[in-house]
Amino acid sequence: MKVGFIGLGNMGQGMADNLLKKGADVTVFTRTKAKVDAMVAKGAKGASSVAELASKCELILVCLPDVKTSMDVLTGSDGAIKHAKPGSIIVDHSTVDIATSKSCADSAKKRGLHFIDAPISGGPGGAAAGTLAIMAGGDRAAFDRAKPEFDRMGANVRYMGPTGAGTAMKLINQLLVSVNCVAAAEAFALANSAGVDINTAAEILKVAWGQSRMVERSAPITAARNFEKSAAPVRNLAKDMGILASLARSQKLALPLTLQAKSVIDDMMKKGWTEHDIAGSLLIIEERSKAM
Repeated sequence: MKVGFIGLGNMGQGMADNLLKKGADVTVFTRTKAKVDAMVAKGAKGASSVAELASKCELILVCLPDVKTSMDVLTGSDGAIKHAKPGSIIVDHSTVDIATSKSCADSAKKRGLHFIDAPISGGPGGAAAGTLAIMAGGDRAAFDRAKPEFDRMGANVRYMGPTGAGTAMKLINQLLVSVNCVAAAEAFALANSAGVDINTAAEILKVAWGQSRMVERSAPITAARNFEKSAAPVRNLAKDMGILASLARSQKLALPLTLQAKSVIDDMMKKGWTEHDIAGSLLIIEERSKAM
């Protein structure tokens, strides 16, 4: 199967690398030509536009930073859906809202294409290692065709259900990421106040009921206060929490902890700390504590 990959950012680069290393026939496109050239040097094929890539590939994977970019690349006049051949499968690995996934699926269906919403989790490290969780929604037969390529990029690939189910699962994950991220920051703020070493606390928490993935990954970053220029910048989580807040309003869901966590993340964005690690939410906890 000829695979096209669009978007070579923090996540997409590792995903495309794994496809290539594990034997896929890969064509890539991103707006930064140097990144395309680097992939060509590794053995991939390069495309000069989304339209060119879509016209040449049977499976088109996109991994993009926000809803607007996803919609432009997928449904725009020069987008993948307009230029893909009938019968092709288009996969959006980006984190978007459920309505966007359903809109893209409808546009694809009208052109005789299959669409899968398949957001990812595992961070840049998981993308590079090929151990991502991939949560897919859409036509089951199309998923089965695409799964061998998903398996090159992820260690936990799951079919979640019809269109939108993959996106919904990712938003469920991001809800817990956001709440646990801020909860971990509060725990570390308390540890600092009480004179408890953060890394030692994290070791204890690994075998206690307070254990969480966010405690585990945030502890060394927080202990070193190494928040700047992160591969997991807060701007990504802020975008996802905006989607969650809109979903809560539209579905009339009370998500009090999510909204409290969002206020902390929003404060980081207001400070201009967009590239800080999500663990930097500790800084907002500390500022709020000083104001008490």
